[in-house]
This record gives sequence, C-alpha cells and structure tokens, in this order.
Amino acid sequence: MINETAYTFSPGKHNALQKAILEEFAPRFAPGAICLYVGDTTNKNLVENQTLLKQLGIALTEHDKLPDVILYCKDVDWIYFVEAVTSVGPMSPKRLQELEAMTQQVTSGKIYVTAFPDVTVYKRFVADLAWETEVWIADEPDHMIHLNGNRFMGPR
Repeated sequence: MINETAYTFSPGKHNALQKAILEEFAPRFAPGAICLYVGDTTNKNLVENQTLLKQLGIALTEHDKLPDVILYCKDVDWIYFVEAVTSVGPMSPKRLQELEAMTQQVTSGKIYVTAFPDVTVYKRFVADLAWETEVWIADEPDHMIHLNGNRFMGPR
C-alpha cells in the first residue's frame, strides 16, 4: 500500500528495497508521511503526486534526476529524498549538489537518505556518502546512521 492505494512493484532487488523504504523506513522515521514519488524499474512513475510536488517547489522536468523515493511529512513540513542503493547511486557529495540545485525553490526542510538492503552493500559505498545525510539499512530497520552534524534526522 502506498498512500492507501495498493500497488505492485516489478520483481528485483531495487524494487524490493523501495518497498521496504515505504513499509519499514517511513513508519519508523517519517511517520504520517505521504509518498510524493516512487519509480519502479519498469514503471518510472509508479506514484507521482504532480500537484503537491509542484506546490512544494520540486521540478518534474528531469525525472531521471529525481531520487528513488520522495516522502513528505506535512505536520513538520519535511521532505525526505531517499536513494535506494543496491548497485549504484548513494547520496554522494555530487548527488547532494544535484538535488540541492533541483530543489532551490523548496522551502520545506530537506532530509537526504541513502537506503541499503544490508550492511554488505553499505560497506561498498560508505566512502562515497555525503556528510550531513542519513543512512538506513533495511535488514536493521530500527536504526539510522547519521553522518556528522549536530542534529539527527532533521532538515539541513
């Protein structure tokens, strides 16, 4: 279920991780969040709330640059940009710059998260992760790793 609607992801590790982000990460670390965007490897726009994305200042002109999952918590006005990493694409410094450029019009708090299926995949990418981002590992769903900073799980 995504936003109270049943969806089916196509098979694959990446989509399984995206499903875990929605079913395990979001209730724990973004309670009450709605999914603004999630792309499936087959259906790039499985969920896309164009109206709210536009209202929040997120440009939809470059779908290939959107993170894998975008969640929004209205009560705290936070947007979670989540990259699901099974083989490529963590929140690297370069990726963070791209997302910051893409979201210049956003006034909501922005939280950047890299999600990994397990510690083995995390270890392959740990040197590439940007400071001031969060890490979530699906096989340890109750825990987060915060990369530096004076706050845990909050907007930049």
